[in-house]
Amino acid sequence: MIVEKTKLSDLLFIDIETVPAFESYDLLDDEWKSLWDYKASFLARNGESSEELYARAGIYAEFGKVVCVSCGFFHEEDKAIQFRIKTFFGENEHQLLSSLANMLKKHFNKPAHKLVAHNGKEFDFPYLARRLLISGVNLPNILNLGGKKPWEIQHIDTLELWKFGDYKHYTSLRLLAKVFDLPSPKDDIDGSQVAHVFYIEKNLPRLVQYCENDVLTLANLYLRMNGKPIIEASAIVKNGK
Repeated sequence: MIVEKTKLSDLLFIDIETVPAFESYDLLDDEWKSLWDYKASFLARNGESSEELYARAGIYAEFGKVVCVSCGFFHEEDKAIQFRIKTFFGENEHQLLSSLANMLKKHFNKPAHKLVAHNGKEFDFPYLARRLLISGVNLPNILNLGGKKPWEIQHIDTLELWKFGDYKHYTSLRLLAKVFDLPSPKDDIDGSQVAHVFYIEKNLPRLVQYCENDVLTLANLYLRMNGKPIIEASAIVKNGK
């Protein structure tokens, strides 16, 4: 096993979807424009304008917001193991994050509990923690990572596991799903289209489905990397509590 002495019941698999805080650059006030212009000056590689680069604002917690968080966990029901998926989503980020924090405080608050995400240590975990603080929501213990050294953070990152110490490149969850021959969710969108689906299509259910598919793929990847069978379709329960 790659991860030893870790019980499946102690793990919470998560995936988040984020978008720019505003639909377009034009909607920023003068101060926000100035702050984004400065940020964009470090991002431009081919002479792109701040307005053109604003589509990428969602990946930065200071300029973006969370619109969907899917959580998956293993649960025993009548001696059968289920994989339950609970999703928090909506336009009101404070409400979304408050509900997520309450769930974490109530059900995932023990020292043995760990979060699992793909590129979680670089993106999902710190992004959630930052947006919780910005939204005025008290950090659950499991996300209170401030001041900790990298080796003190016990959460699991499947990207980190796959690197085996190699830090030269990024490997996407989609690519690893193909490599390990995991069931394809047949998503009709990818991460670059999330803002369009949220702001233009206003299709939150589509984003929820996309996010939940990624959580299931993440869990199956973790299982395969640890030599375990993947989750049967009959064991999946959505909106699990």
